[in-house]
Amino acid sequence: ILKPHIRHPRTVHVVGTNGKGSTGRIIAHLAAKSGLSVGHFSSPHILKFNERIWLNGADSSDSLLEEAHQRLCTILGEEMSNKFSYFDYTTLLAFIVFEECDLMFLEAGLCGEFDATNVCDKELSVITPIGIDHQAFLGETIEEIASTKIRSIQKQVLLAPQVYAEVIEVAREIAQQRDAELFLINNRETRHSELDSESHQHPNTILKQGEILKRVQDDVNEIAKQKGWGEYLIQNASVALKALDILSIVYDINDLNTLELFGRFYPWRDNVRIDVGHNPLAAKAIEKALDNKVVLIYNSLDDKDYEAVLNILKPKIKRIEIIPIHSQRATTLHEIEKAAKNVGIPYDYFEGSIDEEEEYLIFGSFYVVEEFLNRMQEKNNVPK
Repeated sequence: ILKPHIRHPRTVHVVGTNGKGSTGRIIAHLAAKSGLSVGHFSSPHILKFNERIWLNGADSSDSLLEEAHQRLCTILGEEMSNKFSYFDYTTLLAFIVFEECDLMFLEAGLCGEFDATNVCDKELSVITPIGIDHQAFLGETIEEIASTKIRSIQKQVLLAPQVYAEVIEVAREIAQQRDAELFLINNRETRHSELDSESHQHPNTILKQGEILKRVQDDVNEIAKQKGWGEYLIQNASVALKALDILSIVYDINDLNTLELFGRFYPWRDNVRIDVGHNPLAAKAIEKALDNKVVLIYNSLDDKDYEAVLNILKPKIKRIEIIPIHSQRATTLHEIEKAAKNVGIPYDYFEGSIDEEEEYLIFGSFYVVEEFLNRMQEKNNVPK
């Protein structure tokens, strides 16, 4: 119903378990800075719905969203509009907001193949690291989960470095079935179909390309150091730059200096980092990124393996301060206490204050970060 009424920009679909938000935002930010009109749809939000529909460097305004909502309702009709889920309707709302853009970046919500964001054609699919999560919907094995996500691809697919080798094999198989071009990032910035032709290039050409790649990576590393990024964000940036290359978008690497990845290992204060990660794969990345032992302000949704998360983070945790969250999906506080005891980490409850002599990590879900910021009643460090 909607398709004949709106323009469809070039579209990039970002699918995976972890790193979707930061990878998509890096691509969108650099593309917007290059002079293109860019929209980025992501979820969930931390403090305000507008965060989900980002347009040319800023969250959408209330007035723009209201205008898009009225137009969408007019096209679909009231009866049809009321049938959609929250996420489905928000996805369609983003299509209205972004229709005049040059580029549209869509972050999948729960999966890939059956996700609302998969309803439109895309020029490139970016597959971020895939791990075990949402088993009730996606399957129990890594192969089942990867298949459900990667079956959303069409013409071209960029596969980020993966923890599980099975994901790479699934990607190869599905890309072959779909006759899609597969790009791998695994210390080889080459496309499978180009391996033979590249070997016949003049040695000086190959050397020059290698020098350029090294120079860009050195620049990324330097910017990441200044911004306090962990290794996983550096990897996400490398994936984003490769995506821009595939899309033939010329970017200025220095524009990363103006990028704010709020909620992604974000330095809210000098001694406080907030991260919306919530599963074992995210915990592994954060544990590696932490230099010192921290106080963990934590809670979890009930479908997450919170004991595994705490076990992974344990080497970098002094103690846990449990923060109650408002969600029907929240784990009972008793279960969090039980997990802390099983793992052997001392715990207490967050009292709403921060000790300037301690270092903190706020981690566990978007709900945890939102509750922490509301409890602190200080949002001056939240980027606009």
